[in-house]
Order: sequence, then C-alpha cells, then structure tokens
Amino acid sequence: MLLSRRKRKERKDLEIYLNFRPLTQVISLKYLGIIIDSKLTFREYINYITEKCSKLIFALSRSTKINWGLSYNALKTIHTGAILPLFLYGAPIWVNALNKACYRTKLNRVQRLINIRIAKSYRTVSNEALCMITGLTPIDIKIEETSRLFQITKGNIKEKVQFDHDTRTKHWLHRAISFSILEDCKEDDSTIRIYTDGSKNEQGVGAGTAIFITGKHTSSLQYRLNFRCTNNLSEQAAILKSLEYLQTTNMAAKMVTVYTDSQTTLDSIKNARIHTSLIDKIRLQTRKLEQADWNVRFCWVKAHVGTLRNELADRLAKEAATNADIAICYNKIPKSVVLRELEKTSVEKWQSIWNCSTKGNATEEYFPIVTERLNMKISTNQHLTTMLKGHDNKKSYLNRFKIITSSVCPCGKNDQTTDHLLYECELLKTQRNGLLIAASKSGDWPTSKKALISKYYKAFKIFVNSIPFDNLG
Repeated sequence: MLLSRRKRKERKDLEIYLNFRPLTQVISLKYLGIIIDSKLTFREYINYITEKCSKLIFALSRSTKINWGLSYNALKTIHTGAILPLFLYGAPIWVNALNKACYRTKLNRVQRLINIRIAKSYRTVSNEALCMITGLTPIDIKIEETSRLFQITKGNIKEKVQFDHDTRTKHWLHRAISFSILEDCKEDDSTIRIYTDGSKNEQGVGAGTAIFITGKHTSSLQYRLNFRCTNNLSEQAAILKSLEYLQTTNMAAKMVTVYTDSQTTLDSIKNARIHTSLIDKIRLQTRKLEQADWNVRFCWVKAHVGTLRNELADRLAKEAATNADIAICYNKIPKSVVLRELEKTSVEKWQSIWNCSTKGNATEEYFPIVTERLNMKISTNQHLTTMLKGHDNKKSYLNRFKIITSSVCPCGKNDQTTDHLLYECELLKTQRNGLLIAASKSGDWPTSKKALISKYYKAFKIFVNSIPFDNLG
C-alpha cells in the first residue's frame, strides 16, 4: 500500500512538473555546446561549427584586405585565440566523424578562408599551398592531434609507461608553507652539502648526487629515468632522491643545503601554482624532514664554471644515463614530451600529404620540407605570397585566364613568370642587387628558391617588396 501511494505521488509530481505536456522525441540535442544526433554522426555539429567560424572569418573581411588591413601576426593571433578553439572544442568526442571525407572537406574549406586572409592571397590558390605559406597545420590533422593528446593525458589509452599527472588537490601542502632558498652560496653555513645534477643524451636520462659532510665527500648516488623523460625531470629526481636518502640516515648534524644548477626547478618549488608530480614530492619530502628537526635549504649554483663538487654531480648523472645496470627510478612521461611526439607525428602526416599533393607545385619549390617551413619565421604579405605561389599579378598567369592578351614581360625577353622576375628581368636589375650581394658571399647564384626563402630571407623579402607589379603589367 505504501509503495503504491509513493508511486502515485511521484507520478502526480511529475505531471505537475511537466504541466501535463507529453515529452517530444527529438533526433538531436545540444549538450555542453556539442550537438549530438541519434546516429552519432555529428553532422549537425560540424555544420554548426563551420558556419560559426565562417561568420567570424567574414566579419574579419571588413578589416582584412589583400593590400591593407590587419597584419599577418595579428591575423595569426586571431586564428590561434578565436578560430582554432572553436574547431578543437570537444574534438575527442567527435573526432571519428573525420573518417568521412565530406566532413574533412567542410573543415578544410573553412580553414582555407582564414588562410587566404592571413596569406593576403587570392582565392585561386589551393589550401595545401596556403597551409605551407602560413605555417598552419591542416585542421583535420590538428583535430586528430588534440584528440590523441586528450586520450593519453586522461588515461583512456593504455601506454607502456604512465603519464605524469599533476598531484591531486588533496595531496597539496598548504600555500602558507614556504621553503628556504638561498640567494647567495656564501651565506651557506650548513654541515651537509648535497650537489645534484641531471643529464639527458641519446643513450638515456640519468640523475647524480654527491654528498659532502664537513667538506668531505662521503656518498655518491646515481639513478636512471625513462629515456623519454626531460632533463628538468632528471634534475628534480636527483633532488628528491637526495632528500629521501637523508631520511634513512641517522646523522647528528641536521642542517643541509641542496645545490642545483636548475633555476627552473627552484622557481617551480617556490611557485604554489605548479603541482607536477616530482615538484610536489620534493615539497612533501622537505616538509617531512623539517618535521623531523631537519633544516633544509636550497641553493642555485652556476653550471660548468669549474665548481668541482657540481662537476662531480654532473659526471655522476652522465654515467648513470649510460649505465643500463642502474634500475629506472622514475617512469612517468611529462605532457611536454607527449605533445612534442604528437606534433612530430602530425608533421609526418602533413609531409606525406604534401608529397602526394598535385597542387601547390610552385610553393613546393620554396617549402619542400614541412619541418623546415615550421622552423622559419616568415611574415607574409601580398607581394611575398604572389612569388611563393606563382599566381596573381604576373602576366603569364593573367594571360592564362584570358585577362590580358600577352604574357611577355615589358623587358621584352621572355614570358613574365616567377623565374623570370627572380633571375632574368632587366627592369628589376637595381632591385635585385641586394639579393645578389647576399648570395654572392657564398658564391651561390643563381640559387634555388628553397635557399632564397631559408638562407637569404631578408634580402629576398626586400627584393620582392620592391617589385612594382602594377608597372610591370
């Protein structure tokens, strides 16, 4: 009887809440900004974000034209801070939708819109070439990279080694707890001095510690880390292991100074906002020693200036890095390493697509290797983009589309192509002098287009900006 009364009451409350209106069945719903359809194709969501990004890009068109308006750096900042986050939001949820070519095409089409404005280009250039000119990773590759990073960092993908997560809030020390860091080594009057160092090379990652009591070298400690760990992690591991070693000893003197040549580690220990695994373990271990009447201080020492004790720690770390007999003491991989490896994979995918592309052949002469392009600091404008893609204002291109009747350069020698303007045109002899002087120092003229953009970029850009395209038409 009680159960039936409860059910009747719950039903009555539900009817009042719904105001006696039946629930309608929908084929899609929006949850936390992501539109989920009944078949999980995410078609509506992709249409939604492409439309939203397109509106933002077209709004930029009012202040972004080919030969005036927002600069390359400003547009790239807008892309990174406003447009790219829209593309990447919730990517791990809907990334599998990119298995369909039609969805990838939609996203690439929108990226092409912003690439055109960043490169100050006309609409005839391909997106493959635009990505190389602007240095922006193709959006489908970037989405896959972001999704993969999320899966690894959140533990949804099983790896042979663990990801180095930040310490949980419940394990943090109180913000009021501070640690003693000496500003000057001359102020140190401690009995025990510990010199720590880390080393990373092609053979491995190692940490070394040299312990001195009343000026005498009493102990040496060596540890090895996973080969994917960073040098900063090895520096931190050396400090942590030295503090753990102190806790196992029964020394009468309990005043110790830990020396390190890693200013980054000391800054991280002081910064209460940083809670990486090893940094928090160093804080916790220091706190335990202080509660056991230890006086623990840290001090920075300059590396590779002949300080014998620090050089000893450095030598111990290098030996540990190459000694496979030493057991690995730390096996967690930081986010920076995971991100760098994923970026490398993305570049390899991009390079494969670039090699197979039938578009952008003129641009490929300047940028055959994706990695080299990403390492260049290039600020594009209308004239530079014109030369990089071989389109737009040159007579050979305009004649190809029947816009003008002749493709012959006003100098009268050959057709007005990119190669002609770079190497032959007599009308540009004066403008070409700076480029010739820069290249002649190494006896490299005529040089390749790849060398022009990489080795002689400044002189090349000055030359390109000085070309009077309007007068050469």
